[in-house]
Amino acid sequence: MTDQTIPVAIKPASGARAAPGNPLKRFFQATEIDTRLLGMVVAMLLIWLGFHVLSDGLFLTSRNLWNLSVQAASVSVMATGMVLVIVTRNIDLSVGSILGFVGMIMAVTQTKFLPVWLGYDHPLTWILALSIGIALGAAIGAFQGAIIAFLNVPSFIVTLGGLLVWRGAAWMVTSGATVAPMDTKFRLMGGGADGSIGATASWIVGVIACVFIVLSILHSRKQRKRFGFPLKPIWAEFFVGIASCGIVLGAVKVLNSYYMPVNLARRYAEEHGIAWPENGLDIPLGIAIPVLIALSIAIGMNFLTNRTRFGRYVFAIGGNPEAAELAGIKTRWVTVRLFALMGALCAIAAAISTARLNAATNAQGTLDELYTIAAAVIGGTSLAGGVGTIAGAVLGALVMQSLNSGMVLLGMDAPLQSIVIGMVLVLAVWLDTIYRARAR
Repeated sequence: MTDQTIPVAIKPASGARAAPGNPLKRFFQATEIDTRLLGMVVAMLLIWLGFHVLSDGLFLTSRNLWNLSVQAASVSVMATGMVLVIVTRNIDLSVGSILGFVGMIMAVTQTKFLPVWLGYDHPLTWILALSIGIALGAAIGAFQGAIIAFLNVPSFIVTLGGLLVWRGAAWMVTSGATVAPMDTKFRLMGGGADGSIGATASWIVGVIACVFIVLSILHSRKQRKRFGFPLKPIWAEFFVGIASCGIVLGAVKVLNSYYMPVNLARRYAEEHGIAWPENGLDIPLGIAIPVLIALSIAIGMNFLTNRTRFGRYVFAIGGNPEAAELAGIKTRWVTVRLFALMGALCAIAAAISTARLNAATNAQGTLDELYTIAAAVIGGTSLAGGVGTIAGAVLGALVMQSLNSGMVLLGMDAPLQSIVIGMVLVLAVWLDTIYRARAR
């Protein structure tokens, strides 16, 4: 017998993967950028440019973008929870009504009950009102989740009933009356001139976010190396880090470019003993508190989804409920906890909405279930279950609010706005169907 030389493929020492295909495909493979999210960002930028042109330059202004970020906060908070609900092949149509009911309870608590015991503008008022609201929202969600999980009633029916029940309950609390004003500190959660952190604090938040991004990239690379997974090329790591930090700092710069209105700036100067110059005073508002709340919840929900057992259970149930049950996952209790989480997020969104309006009304939260579901679906969450991302839901909420804001600037009637939103939702589901068909 003659010896034969057997060729052996040697794996690169760095663990970098060979990336066949054209340069653009190799770039996306090396950087691992989610092309669906990138497509959403491009679509949102095109929407912004289109509205900017049609509105004669009113859309892409620091004022409108600042307001856009604040207005998208409450829907963004609920959309992060809706992703997980839809991933498990469920739906929650009651989120808008829960928001309205819990917002009314929080308003009544801090205007009628707590002042009797604590007095007006007590430091604990906003904390107690918010805590009661979150506990109530979680209880409502858990109650609906228990009906879905243990009585086997479809989530569509249970939450459709909840949509009617909690909307009616909100009316019954005050017999249809509007409740106002809110506690001074509670109002800070709604944004506005007082509910913003200013330029210096905004830059600090931006720098902290950049540090977090860099540490996250380093940790991810360390974990890949530890477990023998392929490593990204160094240039790809640098590109992702620089691009991410650039987006964060750019957003901070835009938000710091919106200055406090003259009357509020004059009052601020008087309260702080600042001399009023002849040309006025430019006081940057910076990042609004509701935006910080929404971003914090998005980060927390992303961690919950990707780094915890509960998150893995949710996606396992969405992928194959029967297999998840056979694997020992207590699917019913996961469903109850998931809807309780959704209710708590509705309560936080209710606090943001009520604080921004400085009042609780019976119309509050109307159609928010449409915008929340649309944000999740536009963000790439599949109605078939098993697929969805928190980042996509946040981007979807921004897209939805961008459409609303742009149509308002153009003076479009409310019925026409609803038609456009409905068409966008159908288009998003259709595109998702095409994408998944091609992926298979």
